[in-house]
Amino acid sequence: MIQKPWLAHYPPEVPHTLSYPKIPVQEYLTQAYEQFPEKIAIHFMGKDISYKELHESSLKFANYLQNLGIEKGDRVAIMLPNCPQAVISFYGILYAGGVVVMTNPLYTEREIAYQMKDSGARAIIALDLLFPRVSSVVHDTSLENLIITGIKDYLPFPKNIIYPFIQKRQHGVTVKVEHRGINHLFTEIMKGASSEVKKTAFDFEEDLALLQYTGGTTGLPKGVMLTHKNLISNATMCDTWLYKCKRGEETIMGIIPLFHVYGLTTVLILSVMQGNRMVLLPKFDPETALKTISKQKPTLFPGAPTLYIGLMNHPDISKYDLSSIEACLSGSAPLPAEVQEKFEAITGGKLVEGYGLTETSPVTHSNLLWGERAKGSIGFPYPDTDCRILRPGTTDSVRNGEIGEIAIQGPQVMKGYWNRPEETAATIVNGWLLTGDLGYMEDDGHFYIVDRKKDMIIAGGFNIYPREIEEVLYEHEAIQECVVAGIPDPYRGETVKAFIVQKEGYNLTEKELDSYCREHLAAFKVPRIYEFRTELPKTAVGKILRRKLVDEEIAKQSEAIPS
Repeated sequence: MIQKPWLAHYPPEVPHTLSYPKIPVQEYLTQAYEQFPEKIAIHFMGKDISYKELHESSLKFANYLQNLGIEKGDRVAIMLPNCPQAVISFYGILYAGGVVVMTNPLYTEREIAYQMKDSGARAIIALDLLFPRVSSVVHDTSLENLIITGIKDYLPFPKNIIYPFIQKRQHGVTVKVEHRGINHLFTEIMKGASSEVKKTAFDFEEDLALLQYTGGTTGLPKGVMLTHKNLISNATMCDTWLYKCKRGEETIMGIIPLFHVYGLTTVLILSVMQGNRMVLLPKFDPETALKTISKQKPTLFPGAPTLYIGLMNHPDISKYDLSSIEACLSGSAPLPAEVQEKFEAITGGKLVEGYGLTETSPVTHSNLLWGERAKGSIGFPYPDTDCRILRPGTTDSVRNGEIGEIAIQGPQVMKGYWNRPEETAATIVNGWLLTGDLGYMEDDGHFYIVDRKKDMIIAGGFNIYPREIEEVLYEHEAIQECVVAGIPDPYRGETVKAFIVQKEGYNLTEKELDSYCREHLAAFKVPRIYEFRTELPKTAVGKILRRKLVDEEIAKQSEAIPS
Protein backbone atom coordinates (compact mmCIF):
# COMPACT_ATOMS: atom_id res chain seq x y z
CA MET A 1 0.00 0.00 0.00
CA ILE A 2 1.51 3.31 -1.11
CA GLN A 3 1.26 6.04 1.48
CA LYS A 4 -0.01 9.33 0.04
CA PRO A 5 0.38 11.96 2.79
CA TRP A 6 0.21 14.73 0.18
CA LEU A 7 -3.52 14.14 -0.39
CA ALA A 8 -4.29 15.58 3.06
CA HIS A 9 -2.82 18.91 1.88
CA TYR A 10 -4.83 19.26 -1.34
CA PRO A 11 -7.18 22.26 -1.35
CA PRO A 12 -10.89 21.31 -1.32
CA GLU A 13 -11.08 22.42 -4.97
CA VAL A 14 -8.58 19.76 -6.11
CA PRO A 15 -10.07 16.23 -6.27
CA HIS A 16 -7.90 13.25 -5.40
CA THR A 17 -8.89 11.38 -8.56
CA LEU A 18 -9.94 12.66 -11.97
CA SER A 19 -12.02 11.42 -14.85
CA TYR A 20 -10.76 11.79 -18.41
CA PRO A 21 -12.94 11.98 -21.51
CA LYS A 22 -11.84 9.26 -23.90
CA ILE A 23 -11.45 11.56 -26.86
CA PRO A 24 -8.49 12.37 -29.14
CA VAL A 25 -6.47 15.50 -28.34
CA GLN A 26 -7.80 17.34 -31.41
CA GLU A 27 -11.39 16.97 -30.18
CA TYR A 28 -10.71 19.76 -27.68
CA LEU A 29 -10.15 22.13 -30.60
CA THR A 30 -13.48 21.02 -32.09
CA GLN A 31 -15.17 21.73 -28.75
CA ALA A 32 -13.48 25.13 -28.36
CA TYR A 33 -14.59 26.07 -31.88
CA GLU A 34 -18.18 25.00 -31.16
CA GLN A 35 -18.30 26.90 -27.86
CA PHE A 36 -16.15 29.97 -28.65
CA PRO A 37 -16.05 30.34 -32.48
CA GLU A 38 -15.32 34.08 -32.49
CA LYS A 39 -13.06 34.09 -29.44
CA ILE A 40 -9.36 34.77 -30.09
CA ALA A 41 -7.35 31.54 -29.87
CA ILE A 42 -3.92 32.94 -30.84
CA HIS A 43 -2.34 36.37 -30.70
CA PHE A 44 0.89 36.52 -32.69
CA MET A 45 2.91 39.70 -33.04
CA GLY A 46 -0.15 41.89 -33.68
CA LYS A 47 -2.32 39.32 -35.50
CA ASP A 48 -5.37 37.65 -33.92
CA ILE A 49 -6.71 34.26 -34.97
CA SER A 50 -10.12 33.08 -33.77
CA TYR A 51 -11.03 29.54 -32.79
CA LYS A 52 -13.16 29.35 -35.93
CA GLU A 53 -10.14 30.26 -38.09
CA LEU A 54 -7.81 27.92 -36.19
CA HIS A 55 -10.26 25.02 -36.53
CA GLU A 56 -10.84 25.58 -40.25
CA SER A 57 -7.12 25.98 -40.99
CA SER A 58 -6.31 22.79 -39.07
CA LEU A 59 -8.92 20.83 -41.06
CA LYS A 60 -7.54 22.24 -44.33
CA PHE A 61 -4.06 21.14 -43.34
CA ALA A 62 -5.37 17.69 -42.41
CA ASN A 63 -7.11 17.39 -45.77
CA TYR A 64 -3.91 18.31 -47.61
CA LEU A 65 -1.89 15.76 -45.63
CA GLN A 66 -4.41 13.03 -46.40
CA ASN A 67 -4.24 13.92 -50.08
CA LEU A 68 -0.45 13.55 -49.84
CA GLY A 69 -1.03 10.00 -48.62
CA ILE A 70 -0.64 10.48 -44.88
CA GLU A 71 -2.53 7.69 -43.11
CA LYS A 72 -3.27 6.71 -39.55
CA GLY A 73 -0.07 6.29 -37.53
CA ASP A 74 2.22 8.02 -40.06
CA ARG A 75 4.72 10.36 -38.46
CA VAL A 76 4.80 14.00 -39.55
CA ALA A 77 7.45 16.36 -38.15
CA ILE A 78 7.03 19.99 -37.12
CA MET A 79 10.20 22.09 -37.09
CA LEU A 80 8.90 25.55 -36.20
CA PRO A 81 9.29 28.19 -33.51
CA ASN A 82 6.20 29.40 -31.61
CA CYS A 83 3.89 30.68 -34.35
CA PRO A 84 0.33 30.01 -35.59
CA GLN A 85 1.56 27.49 -38.16
CA ALA A 86 2.95 25.30 -35.34
CA VAL A 87 -0.50 25.14 -33.72
CA ILE A 88 -2.33 24.60 -37.03
CA SER A 89 0.13 21.87 -38.03
CA PHE A 90 -0.14 20.12 -34.66
CA TYR A 91 -3.92 19.82 -34.81
CA GLY A 92 -3.93 19.23 -38.56
CA ILE A 93 -1.64 16.21 -38.23
CA LEU A 94 -3.86 14.78 -35.50
CA TYR A 95 -7.07 15.39 -37.48
CA ALA A 96 -5.42 13.52 -40.38
CA GLY A 97 -4.74 10.56 -38.09
CA GLY A 98 -0.99 11.12 -37.98
CA VAL A 99 1.53 11.23 -35.15
CA VAL A 100 3.30 14.52 -34.45
CA VAL A 101 7.11 14.56 -34.24
CA MET A 102 8.20 17.80 -32.62
CA THR A 103 11.65 18.87 -33.87
CA ASN A 104 13.90 21.60 -32.51
CA PRO A 105 14.47 24.36 -35.14
CA LEU A 106 18.02 24.77 -33.83
CA TYR A 107 18.99 21.25 -34.89
CA THR A 108 21.92 20.77 -37.24
CA GLU A 109 21.68 18.68 -40.41
CA ARG A 110 23.12 15.67 -38.58
CA GLU A 111 20.54 15.97 -35.80
CA ILE A 112 17.65 16.44 -38.24
CA ALA A 113 18.73 13.43 -40.26
CA TYR A 114 19.00 11.26 -37.14
CA GLN A 115 15.53 12.20 -35.85
CA MET A 116 13.85 11.85 -39.26
CA LYS A 117 15.43 8.44 -39.83
CA ASP A 118 14.68 7.22 -36.32
CA SER A 119 11.04 8.37 -36.40
CA GLY A 120 10.41 7.41 -40.03
CA ALA A 121 8.66 10.74 -40.60
CA ARG A 122 7.07 10.99 -44.07
CA ALA A 123 6.67 14.77 -44.12
CA ILE A 124 7.99 17.81 -42.28
CA ILE A 125 6.69 21.35 -41.77
CA ALA A 126 9.66 23.70 -41.48
CA LEU A 127 10.53 27.38 -41.42
CA ASP A 128 11.72 28.88 -44.71
CA LEU A 129 15.12 29.75 -43.20
CA LEU A 130 15.57 26.04 -42.42
CA PHE A 131 14.76 24.83 -45.94
CA PRO A 132 18.42 24.45 -47.05
CA ARG A 133 19.18 22.44 -43.93
CA VAL A 134 16.13 20.19 -44.22
CA SER A 135 16.27 19.66 -47.98
CA SER A 136 19.91 18.54 -47.72
CA VAL A 137 18.96 15.48 -45.63
CA VAL A 138 15.89 14.32 -47.58
CA HIS A 139 17.81 11.70 -49.56
CA ASP A 140 18.97 10.03 -46.36
CA THR A 141 15.54 9.82 -44.66
CA SER A 142 11.94 8.68 -45.21
CA LEU A 143 10.81 12.24 -45.93
CA GLU A 144 8.58 12.45 -49.00
CA ASN A 145 7.24 15.99 -48.66
CA LEU A 146 8.56 19.30 -47.31
CA ILE A 147 6.00 21.93 -46.26
CA ILE A 148 7.57 25.37 -45.92
CA THR A 149 6.31 28.47 -44.16
CA GLY A 150 7.69 31.74 -42.85
CA ILE A 151 7.10 34.03 -39.89
CA LYS A 152 5.80 36.70 -42.31
CA ASP A 153 2.96 34.40 -43.42
CA TYR A 154 1.00 35.18 -40.27
CA LEU A 155 2.03 38.77 -39.60
CA PRO A 156 -0.40 41.66 -40.04
CA PHE A 157 0.18 44.43 -42.59
CA PRO A 158 2.67 46.15 -42.79
CA LYS A 159 4.79 43.82 -40.66
CA ASN A 160 4.46 41.08 -43.27
CA ILE A 161 6.07 43.38 -45.86
CA ILE A 162 8.84 44.65 -43.59
CA TYR A 163 9.76 41.34 -41.94
CA PRO A 164 11.61 39.75 -44.93
CA PHE A 165 14.01 42.72 -45.00
CA ILE A 166 14.64 42.37 -41.25
CA GLN A 167 15.16 38.64 -41.71
CA LYS A 168 17.67 39.21 -44.52
CA ARG A 169 19.58 41.74 -42.43
CA GLN A 170 19.71 39.36 -39.45
CA HIS A 171 20.51 36.15 -41.31
CA GLY A 172 22.09 37.39 -44.52
CA VAL A 173 19.95 35.20 -46.77
CA THR A 174 16.56 35.14 -48.45
CA VAL A 175 15.11 31.70 -49.09
CA LYS A 176 12.63 31.25 -51.93
CA VAL A 177 10.75 27.98 -52.35
CA GLU A 178 8.35 27.13 -55.18
CA HIS A 179 5.11 25.22 -54.59
CA ARG A 180 5.85 22.17 -56.71
CA GLY A 181 7.24 18.64 -56.55
CA ILE A 182 7.94 17.56 -52.98
CA ASN A 183 8.03 21.19 -51.85
CA HIS A 184 4.78 22.72 -50.63
CA LEU A 185 4.04 26.24 -49.40
CA PHE A 186 1.86 26.61 -46.32
CA THR A 187 0.21 29.72 -47.76
CA GLU A 188 -0.84 27.83 -50.91
CA ILE A 189 -2.24 24.98 -48.82
CA MET A 190 -4.44 27.41 -46.90
CA LYS A 191 -5.69 28.94 -50.15
CA GLY A 192 -6.64 25.75 -51.94
CA ALA A 193 -7.28 22.88 -49.51
CA SER A 194 -10.73 21.64 -48.54
CA SER A 195 -11.83 21.29 -44.92
CA GLU A 196 -13.25 17.81 -45.55
CA VAL A 197 -11.33 15.21 -43.56
CA LYS A 198 -11.64 11.43 -43.62
CA LYS A 199 -12.12 10.16 -40.07
CA THR A 200 -9.99 7.30 -38.77
CA ALA A 201 -10.61 4.75 -36.05
CA PHE A 202 -9.29 5.80 -32.65
CA ASP A 203 -7.98 4.05 -29.53
CA PHE A 204 -7.65 6.38 -26.52
CA GLU A 205 -5.31 4.07 -24.61
CA GLU A 206 -3.00 2.91 -27.38
CA ASP A 207 -2.90 5.40 -30.25
CA LEU A 208 0.09 7.74 -30.32
CA ALA A 209 -0.44 11.47 -30.58
CA LEU A 210 3.16 12.56 -30.16
CA LEU A 211 6.66 11.24 -30.65
CA GLN A 212 8.69 13.60 -28.46
CA TYR A 213 12.45 13.21 -28.48
CA THR A 214 14.40 13.53 -25.27
CA GLY A 215 17.12 16.16 -25.13
CA GLY A 216 19.89 13.69 -25.74
CA THR A 217 22.17 15.13 -23.03
CA THR A 218 23.08 11.61 -21.91
CA GLY A 219 23.39 9.95 -25.32
CA LEU A 220 21.41 9.70 -28.58
CA PRO A 221 17.91 11.19 -28.26
CA LYS A 222 15.13 8.65 -27.77
CA GLY A 223 11.61 9.00 -29.14
CA VAL A 224 9.15 9.06 -26.25
CA MET A 225 5.79 7.58 -27.28
CA LEU A 226 2.99 9.69 -25.81
CA THR A 227 -0.61 8.60 -26.41
CA HIS A 228 -3.76 10.69 -26.55
CA LYS A 229 -4.48 9.40 -23.03
CA ASN A 230 -1.06 10.58 -21.81
CA LEU A 231 -1.49 14.13 -23.12
CA ILE A 232 -5.14 14.55 -22.17
CA SER A 233 -4.61 13.23 -18.65
CA ASN A 234 -1.66 15.52 -18.00
CA ALA A 235 -3.40 18.60 -19.40
CA THR A 236 -6.44 17.74 -17.27
CA MET A 237 -4.21 17.52 -14.20
CA CYS A 238 -2.73 20.95 -14.98
CA ASP A 239 -6.24 22.33 -15.53
CA THR A 240 -7.36 20.96 -12.14
CA TRP A 241 -4.31 22.42 -10.38
CA LEU A 242 -5.23 25.85 -11.80
CA TYR A 243 -8.63 25.70 -10.12
CA LYS A 244 -9.00 29.48 -9.77
CA CYS A 245 -8.73 30.00 -13.52
CA LYS A 246 -11.88 30.75 -15.49
CA ARG A 247 -12.56 28.79 -18.65
CA GLY A 248 -12.43 30.96 -21.74
CA GLU A 249 -11.21 34.03 -19.85
CA GLU A 250 -7.47 33.44 -19.33
CA THR A 251 -4.53 34.47 -21.50
CA ILE A 252 -1.49 32.18 -21.56
CA MET A 253 1.95 33.57 -22.36
CA GLY A 254 3.63 31.26 -24.86
CA ILE A 255 7.35 31.95 -24.74
CA ILE A 256 8.44 28.46 -23.71
CA PRO A 257 8.93 26.49 -26.98
CA LEU A 258 5.98 24.45 -28.21
CA PHE A 259 8.45 21.94 -29.67
CA HIS A 260 9.27 21.03 -26.05
CA VAL A 261 6.62 18.85 -24.38
CA TYR A 262 6.36 21.28 -21.46
CA GLY A 263 5.33 24.13 -23.74
CA LEU A 264 3.14 21.83 -25.81
CA THR A 265 1.11 20.68 -22.79
CA THR A 266 0.99 23.79 -20.61
CA VAL A 267 0.56 26.36 -23.39
CA LEU A 268 -0.91 24.79 -26.53
CA ILE A 269 -3.03 21.85 -25.32
CA LEU A 270 -4.09 23.43 -22.02
CA SER A 271 -5.04 26.72 -23.66
CA VAL A 272 -7.27 25.04 -26.23
CA MET A 273 -8.71 22.68 -23.59
CA GLN A 274 -9.79 25.70 -21.55
CA GLY A 275 -10.87 27.81 -24.53
CA ASN A 276 -8.32 30.46 -23.61
CA ARG A 277 -6.13 32.79 -25.64
CA MET A 278 -2.45 32.02 -26.17
CA VAL A 279 0.05 34.80 -26.90
CA LEU A 280 2.96 33.38 -28.89
CA LEU A 281 6.48 34.72 -29.35
CA PRO A 282 8.85 32.95 -31.78
CA LYS A 283 11.91 33.49 -29.58
CA PHE A 284 12.80 34.83 -26.16
CA ASP A 285 13.96 38.41 -26.20
CA PRO A 286 13.54 40.06 -22.76
CA GLU A 287 12.52 43.48 -24.06
CA THR A 288 10.02 42.09 -26.59
CA ALA A 289 8.62 39.78 -23.90
CA LEU A 290 8.21 42.64 -21.42
CA LYS A 291 6.44 44.81 -24.01
CA THR A 292 4.16 41.93 -24.95
CA ILE A 293 3.25 41.12 -21.35
CA SER A 294 2.59 44.79 -20.61
CA LYS A 295 0.30 45.12 -23.65
CA GLN A 296 -1.40 41.71 -23.92
CA LYS A 297 -1.95 41.20 -20.17
CA PRO A 298 -1.36 37.43 -19.84
CA THR A 299 -2.68 35.85 -16.64
CA LEU A 300 -0.78 32.54 -16.89
CA PHE A 301 2.92 32.27 -17.71
CA PRO A 302 4.46 28.78 -17.78
CA GLY A 303 8.21 29.06 -18.07
CA ALA A 304 11.68 28.11 -16.95
CA PRO A 305 13.97 29.83 -14.43
CA THR A 306 16.12 31.32 -17.18
CA LEU A 307 13.09 33.12 -18.65
CA TYR A 308 12.14 34.68 -15.33
CA ILE A 309 15.79 35.57 -14.61
CA GLY A 310 16.13 37.17 -18.05
CA LEU A 311 13.07 39.36 -17.46
CA MET A 312 13.99 40.35 -13.90
CA ASN A 313 17.47 41.45 -14.89
CA HIS A 314 16.35 43.69 -17.73
CA PRO A 315 17.45 47.22 -16.80
CA ASP A 316 14.09 48.76 -17.80
CA ILE A 317 11.75 46.24 -16.16
CA SER A 318 10.24 48.95 -13.96
CA LYS A 319 8.83 50.64 -17.08
CA TYR A 320 6.53 47.71 -17.83
CA ASP A 321 3.30 46.60 -16.20
CA LEU A 322 3.49 42.89 -15.31
CA SER A 323 0.64 42.95 -12.81
CA SER A 324 -1.71 40.88 -14.99
CA ILE A 325 0.34 37.74 -14.25
CA GLU A 326 -1.50 35.61 -11.70
CA ALA A 327 0.12 32.18 -11.91
CA CYS A 328 3.42 30.79 -13.21
CA LEU A 329 4.51 27.17 -13.11
CA SER A 330 8.27 26.88 -13.53
CA GLY A 331 9.75 23.71 -14.99
CA SER A 332 12.76 22.21 -16.84
CA ALA A 333 15.29 23.22 -14.14
CA PRO A 334 15.44 23.99 -10.39
CA LEU A 335 13.82 27.30 -9.42
CA PRO A 336 16.12 29.29 -7.10
CA ALA A 337 14.27 30.72 -4.08
CA GLU A 338 15.66 34.20 -4.78
CA VAL A 339 14.17 34.16 -8.30
CA GLN A 340 10.78 33.05 -7.00
CA GLU A 341 10.61 35.74 -4.33
CA LYS A 342 11.79 38.57 -6.57
CA PHE A 343 9.49 37.67 -9.48
CA GLU A 344 6.48 37.45 -7.19
CA ALA A 345 7.34 40.85 -5.70
CA ILE A 346 7.53 42.40 -9.19
CA THR A 347 4.32 40.87 -10.59
CA GLY A 348 2.17 40.28 -7.53
CA GLY A 349 1.38 36.83 -8.94
CA LYS A 350 2.39 33.34 -7.85
CA LEU A 351 5.48 31.54 -9.17
CA VAL A 352 5.95 27.94 -8.07
CA GLU A 353 8.29 25.13 -8.98
CA GLY A 354 7.05 21.97 -10.61
CA TYR A 355 8.69 18.79 -11.83
CA GLY A 356 8.32 16.37 -14.67
CA LEU A 357 9.97 14.58 -17.56
CA THR A 358 9.39 14.12 -21.26
CA GLU A 359 8.41 10.57 -20.33
CA THR A 360 5.54 11.86 -18.17
CA SER A 361 3.91 14.25 -20.68
CA PRO A 362 5.58 16.06 -18.73
CA VAL A 363 4.28 17.27 -15.30
CA THR A 364 4.11 15.02 -12.24
CA HIS A 365 4.57 17.40 -9.28
CA SER A 366 3.93 21.01 -8.40
CA ASN A 367 3.74 23.29 -5.45
CA LEU A 368 0.31 24.67 -4.74
CA LEU A 369 -0.23 28.00 -6.43
CA TRP A 370 -2.80 29.09 -3.86
CA GLY A 371 -1.87 27.36 -0.63
CA GLU A 372 1.06 26.07 1.37
CA ARG A 373 4.40 25.55 -0.29
CA ALA A 374 7.81 24.55 0.97
CA LYS A 375 11.02 26.35 0.02
CA GLY A 376 13.14 24.28 -2.34
CA SER A 377 10.42 21.67 -2.82
CA ILE A 378 8.90 20.50 -6.11
CA GLY A 379 5.62 20.22 -4.20
CA PHE A 380 3.07 17.42 -4.24
CA PRO A 381 2.27 14.82 -6.89
CA TYR A 382 -0.64 15.71 -9.18
CA PRO A 383 -3.99 13.91 -8.79
CA ASP A 384 -3.83 10.28 -9.98
CA THR A 385 -0.03 10.45 -9.81
CA ASP A 386 1.78 8.10 -7.43
CA CYS A 387 5.39 8.65 -6.41
CA ARG A 388 7.84 6.50 -4.49
CA ILE A 389 11.44 7.02 -3.46
CA LEU A 390 13.40 3.83 -4.14
CA ARG A 391 16.74 2.63 -2.90
CA PRO A 392 18.89 2.95 -6.08
CA GLY A 393 19.19 -0.32 -7.94
CA THR A 394 16.26 -1.90 -6.07
CA THR A 395 12.46 -1.75 -5.93
CA ASP A 396 12.48 -1.10 -2.17
CA SER A 397 11.12 2.18 -0.83
CA VAL A 398 13.33 4.18 1.52
CA ARG A 399 12.19 5.90 4.71
CA ASN A 400 10.80 9.43 4.62
CA GLY A 401 13.64 11.93 4.51
CA GLU A 402 16.06 9.42 2.99
CA ILE A 403 17.48 10.03 -0.49
CA GLY A 404 16.68 7.60 -3.27
CA GLU A 405 15.55 7.40 -6.89
CA ILE A 406 12.20 8.97 -7.76
CA ALA A 407 9.73 6.55 -9.37
CA ILE A 408 6.44 7.65 -10.96
CA GLN A 409 3.18 5.89 -11.78
CA GLY A 410 0.18 7.52 -13.43
CA PRO A 411 -1.86 7.89 -16.64
CA GLN A 412 0.61 10.46 -18.00
CA VAL A 413 3.51 7.95 -18.06
CA MET A 414 4.67 7.20 -21.61
CA LYS A 415 3.84 4.08 -23.56
CA GLY A 416 7.56 3.51 -24.01
CA TYR A 417 10.55 4.46 -26.15
CA TRP A 418 10.14 4.28 -29.92
CA ASN A 419 11.70 1.07 -31.27
CA ARG A 420 13.66 0.56 -28.03
CA PRO A 421 11.99 -2.28 -26.11
CA GLU A 422 15.07 -3.01 -23.98
CA GLU A 423 15.40 0.59 -22.81
CA THR A 424 11.65 0.74 -22.18
CA ALA A 425 11.86 -2.38 -20.01
CA ALA A 426 14.79 -0.92 -18.07
CA THR A 427 12.94 2.37 -17.46
CA ILE A 428 9.40 1.15 -16.70
CA VAL A 429 9.68 -1.59 -14.07
CA ASN A 430 6.54 -3.21 -12.66
CA GLY A 431 4.52 -0.25 -13.90
CA TRP A 432 6.82 2.35 -12.30
CA LEU A 433 8.84 4.84 -14.34
CA LEU A 434 12.37 5.11 -12.96
CA THR A 435 13.26 8.77 -13.47
CA GLY A 436 17.01 8.72 -12.81
CA ASP A 437 16.49 11.65 -10.45
CA LEU A 438 17.49 11.54 -6.80
CA GLY A 439 15.18 13.01 -4.19
CA TYR A 440 13.32 12.46 -0.96
CA MET A 441 9.89 12.91 0.58
CA GLU A 442 9.17 14.58 3.90
CA ASP A 443 6.52 13.22 6.27
CA ASP A 444 3.97 15.76 5.05
CA GLY A 445 4.26 14.61 1.42
CA HIS A 446 6.43 17.42 0.06
CA PHE A 447 9.00 16.10 -2.42
CA TYR A 448 12.49 17.46 -2.99
CA ILE A 449 14.90 16.90 -5.87
CA VAL A 450 18.50 16.43 -4.85
CA ASP A 451 19.94 15.92 -8.33
CA ARG A 452 20.14 13.76 -11.39
CA LYS A 453 21.73 10.44 -10.55
CA LYS A 454 24.22 11.09 -13.36
CA ASP A 455 24.98 14.64 -12.10
CA MET A 456 25.90 13.65 -8.56
CA ILE A 457 29.57 14.46 -7.86
CA ILE A 458 31.73 11.97 -5.97
CA ALA A 459 34.77 13.84 -4.69
CA GLY A 460 37.16 12.35 -2.18
CA GLY A 461 34.56 9.73 -1.28
CA PHE A 462 31.83 12.30 -0.54
CA ASN A 463 28.51 12.43 -2.42
CA ILE A 464 27.95 16.05 -3.46
CA TYR A 465 24.74 17.34 -5.04
CA PRO A 466 25.21 20.28 -7.44
CA ARG A 467 21.74 21.69 -6.76
CA GLU A 468 22.55 22.35 -3.10
CA ILE A 469 25.61 24.41 -4.06
CA GLU A 470 23.72 26.23 -6.82
CA GLU A 471 21.01 27.27 -4.34
CA VAL A 472 23.69 28.87 -2.15
CA LEU A 473 25.30 30.64 -5.12
CA TYR A 474 21.95 32.01 -6.35
CA GLU A 475 21.46 33.67 -2.97
CA HIS A 476 24.50 35.89 -3.65
CA GLU A 477 23.34 39.29 -4.87
CA ALA A 478 25.91 39.44 -7.69
CA ILE A 479 25.06 36.13 -9.38
CA GLN A 480 22.63 36.06 -12.28
CA GLU A 481 23.07 32.44 -13.37
CA CYS A 482 25.24 29.54 -12.31
CA VAL A 483 25.74 25.83 -12.71
CA VAL A 484 27.91 23.44 -10.73
CA ALA A 485 29.51 20.32 -12.17
CA GLY A 486 31.97 17.61 -11.28
CA ILE A 487 35.08 17.57 -13.45
CA PRO A 488 37.76 14.86 -13.50
CA ASP A 489 40.42 15.14 -10.82
CA PRO A 490 43.37 12.69 -10.59
CA TYR A 491 43.44 12.87 -6.77
CA ARG A 492 39.81 13.26 -5.64
CA GLY A 493 38.18 11.42 -8.58
CA GLU A 494 36.10 14.50 -9.29
CA THR A 495 36.31 18.07 -8.13
CA VAL A 496 33.59 20.71 -7.84
CA LYS A 497 33.63 23.52 -10.38
CA ALA A 498 31.19 26.45 -10.53
CA PHE A 499 30.43 28.33 -13.75
CA ILE A 500 29.18 31.84 -13.00
CA VAL A 501 27.37 34.61 -14.91
CA GLN A 502 27.46 37.85 -12.95
CA LYS A 503 24.79 40.53 -12.92
CA GLU A 504 25.66 43.73 -14.72
CA GLY A 505 27.74 46.12 -12.61
CA TYR A 506 29.33 43.47 -10.37
CA ASN A 507 32.93 42.28 -10.41
CA LEU A 508 33.27 39.28 -8.12
CA THR A 509 36.57 37.50 -7.56
CA GLU A 510 37.22 33.83 -6.94
CA LYS A 511 38.48 34.70 -3.47
CA GLU A 512 35.26 36.52 -2.57
CA LEU A 513 33.11 33.64 -3.80
CA ASP A 514 35.22 31.09 -1.97
CA SER A 515 34.82 32.98 1.32
CA TYR A 516 31.08 33.26 0.74
CA CYS A 517 30.66 29.54 -0.01
CA ARG A 518 32.70 28.53 3.05
CA GLU A 519 30.26 30.46 5.21
CA HIS A 520 27.30 28.49 3.86
CA LEU A 521 28.61 25.06 2.87
CA ALA A 522 30.57 22.22 4.41
CA ALA A 523 34.20 22.34 3.30
CA PHE A 524 33.96 19.29 1.02
CA LYS A 525 31.08 20.91 -0.94
CA VAL A 526 32.83 24.22 -1.60
CA PRO A 527 33.79 24.60 -5.30
CA ARG A 528 37.53 24.28 -5.87
CA ILE A 529 37.35 26.15 -9.20
CA TYR A 530 35.26 29.13 -10.35
CA GLU A 531 34.91 30.22 -13.96
CA PHE A 532 33.22 33.50 -14.90
CA ARG A 533 31.35 33.56 -18.20
CA THR A 534 29.14 36.00 -20.06
CA GLU A 535 26.59 33.25 -20.76
CA LEU A 536 25.99 29.56 -20.18
CA PRO A 537 25.07 26.99 -22.84
CA LYS A 538 21.36 26.13 -22.77
CA THR A 539 18.76 24.03 -24.50
CA ALA A 540 15.98 25.80 -26.41
CA VAL A 541 13.75 25.49 -23.36
CA GLY A 542 16.32 27.26 -21.19
CA LYS A 543 17.85 24.32 -19.36
CA ILE A 544 21.56 24.85 -18.68
CA LEU A 545 23.67 22.18 -20.40
CA ARG A 546 25.82 20.95 -17.52
CA ARG A 547 27.04 17.98 -19.55
CA LYS A 548 28.36 20.24 -22.33
CA LEU A 549 30.47 22.15 -19.81
CA VAL A 550 31.85 18.91 -18.39
CA ASP A 551 32.71 17.70 -21.91
CA GLU A 552 34.55 20.99 -22.55
CA GLU A 553 36.57 20.47 -19.37
CA ILE A 554 37.47 16.91 -20.34
CA ALA A 555 38.57 18.11 -23.79
CA LYS A 556 40.75 20.83 -22.21
CA GLN A 557 42.41 18.32 -19.92
CA SER A 558 43.08 15.96 -22.82
CA GLU A 559 44.73 18.73 -24.83
CA ALA A 560 46.92 19.63 -21.86
CA ILE A 561 48.36 16.10 -21.61
CA PRO A 562 51.75 15.95 -23.39
CA SER A 563 51.76 13.57 -26.34
